[in-house]
Amino acid sequence: MDLSLVRIDTYNAELRDASGQGFLGDRASNRAFVEILEDWRERVRRASSGDDPLDARRPSEEISREELDSIVQEAKVYPEAAGLVQSAIEDFAQEMAVVVRRMLRLPEWHGTERIVLGGGFLSSKVGHMVIGRVGILLKAGGEPIRMVPISRHPDDAGLCGAVHLAPPEKLHQRDAILAADIGGTHMRAGLVALEQEKATDLSQAYVLATERWRHAQDQPGRDEAVERLAAMLGRLANKAKDTGLRLASFVGVGCPGVIGANGLIERGGQNLPGGDWEGSDFNFPSKLAAALPEIGGQRPVVRLHNDAVVQGLSEALNMQEVERWGILTIGTGLGNAHFTNRPQRT
Repeated sequence: MDLSLVRIDTYNAELRDASGQGFLGDRASNRAFVEILEDWRERVRRASSGDDPLDARRPSEEISREELDSIVQEAKVYPEAAGLVQSAIEDFAQEMAVVVRRMLRLPEWHGTERIVLGGGFLSSKVGHMVIGRVGILLKAGGEPIRMVPISRHPDDAGLCGAVHLAPPEKLHQRDAILAADIGGTHMRAGLVALEQEKATDLSQAYVLATERWRHAQDQPGRDEAVERLAAMLGRLANKAKDTGLRLASFVGVGCPGVIGANGLIERGGQNLPGGDWEGSDFNFPSKLAAALPEIGGQRPVVRLHNDAVVQGLSEALNMQEVERWGILTIGTGLGNAHFTNRPQRT
């Protein structure tokens, strides 16, 4: 919980909704937005003999964020379609505002000055419109919180944040690290260039190369998923070697759930590929390290942390002007983490 840049106050908070049957964060996930959009479409179809401003033959989950962005952009050409998407944005923002207000009631979130929004949902214009609307709703309701989009592409943020998990000695005179981000539908592996000659604080780190696997389509077992990830990282390690990069013997990984100090996933890993990632009989960092090739004659150190924490770490250097801040990541679920900045040496 204590890292060089921040103290992690809390993460993976699981708030129950009013019914007590589900989690509040489920109301602000990718799935929730799709359900809200589909609900609006169904209401319009009932009132207009089946006509749908969007393509009536396609379910909402098959309509990409890029298509929705284009519809909003072309409001003059498709006014009803744009209005329908805007209605879904408004309802989703209202739900998101409820979630944020509940988060702010948690003792660890008291005094929050800024909230970063990350996750795959934010890689679209629709996502940024949601951020803006949530910020306005909160301010209008008396919550002086600034909502900001994550500054990197969400996919890159989940990899770049891993550099702040590495022991400093592992990065000495190194050019790059390997990183991975495991979600409920995708698995990404990345080669992250450190750029320490430009910025010793690692603020210029960037993703040099990636591999991506949509595991939700293949439905692999747990062990197969670990082997597949190790193969992806191995290919990236070879790429680093071929290009003359001095690769650190370190791998930083983000995944959903609560992570123990010994690397065990204590809970919250139910959406990981193959299931059964939780408990004392499976130490994922150890399994992954054993499946990886040596780097520079050493077995790589693998450090695992919650994926919202890792995304937040990618933004930590941009949060130095505030003391207390949080991150919410909109994906398969709603990830969350809260941080207090630690004084930095000048």
